[in-house]
Amino acid sequence: MKDIHSLKSGYSKILFVRRDNIGDLVCTTPSIHAVREKYHDAKIGILVNTYNADAISNNPDIDEVYIYEKAKHAPDKSKLSVWLNNLRILQKIRKERYDVAIGCGAYSPRLARYMLLTGAKMRIGYLKRGMGKLKLYNIPLYEPEKKLHEVEKTFNLLTPLGINGKPSELRIFPETTEVNKVKDFLSLSGFLKEKPVIAFHISSRRPENRWPVQRFVELANLISSNYAAAILLLWSPGSEKNVYHPGDDEKAEIIKNSLKPKPAAYKTTHIRELIAALSVSRLVVCCDGGAMHIAAALGKPIVTIWGSTSSDNWAPWGTRHIVLKKDRNAADISVEDTFTAVSKLLKQ
Repeated sequence: MKDIHSLKSGYSKILFVRRDNIGDLVCTTPSIHAVREKYHDAKIGILVNTYNADAISNNPDIDEVYIYEKAKHAPDKSKLSVWLNNLRILQKIRKERYDVAIGCGAYSPRLARYMLLTGAKMRIGYLKRGMGKLKLYNIPLYEPEKKLHEVEKTFNLLTPLGINGKPSELRIFPETTEVNKVKDFLSLSGFLKEKPVIAFHISSRRPENRWPVQRFVELANLISSNYAAAILLLWSPGSEKNVYHPGDDEKAEIIKNSLKPKPAAYKTTHIRELIAALSVSRLVVCCDGGAMHIAAALGKPIVTIWGSTSSDNWAPWGTRHIVLKKDRNAADISVEDTFTAVSKLLKQ
């Protein structure tokens, strides 16, 4: 392995590669910010996918965003057309001649191949412990032995660039037009400006991380009985019957029809709409997932109902929060415990 101390001290073009989901990308923003602070004049690019790209929209630390598509996110397109388009994106990146590419996330053969295809002179990424040399990375690091939050694990990849210390808060930037749309929606729904908004995001990718619908109904009733607050209902759009992108339209409809007064049910078909909706909230109640990390990036107090993922690795970063966890199933968390946590954060 190349001695990282022999690297030159200045870089004019630095590329991040983040192929994962929304939360993973949001957890990368402190690293991007740290690179911007150290290398003020460098061009910073990032390769993301169509699903998570909105999470870094308007980010002043990034000069260019390259967006590729995963075949599973484009069921109406042939795999060949998706691959050809992605090849064009990689060719564009190669023409930029990046000095450094940083492969964010745990080791995977696909990520490693993407890193090689960037054509970057220096390719930084994680290998699993016990793996030998891998030519796809010429500046490899072994995955940390101790448990680190995903923010810290990603930040650790910057050590070859001379960047150390503690990561900053997450960074996300709502679009003004989208924020105004949410405010208009709340106003038309009859919610007063002085009424604090409590956002419920009811969705999570993993079944064991989902809280039962009826619990959200009971929690909303408890909040309405004890606080003059408006409930803003948010969820992953689409039908649960959609094989490619299952959503929670049906669950949202059950909650909306079960509550009096009705919550403000705001369907977010794009991540930028979800970012805007969470930005106007005073407090967020959610399951583990991308919405939780967006809320953390917006500095919102969060009550998160936890399931099977590791809270050591994925808890909200840099904001007040309460993680409610019992064993490996979110359904084990009671309404009473959740309401107690909500009350605690509201009083703070």
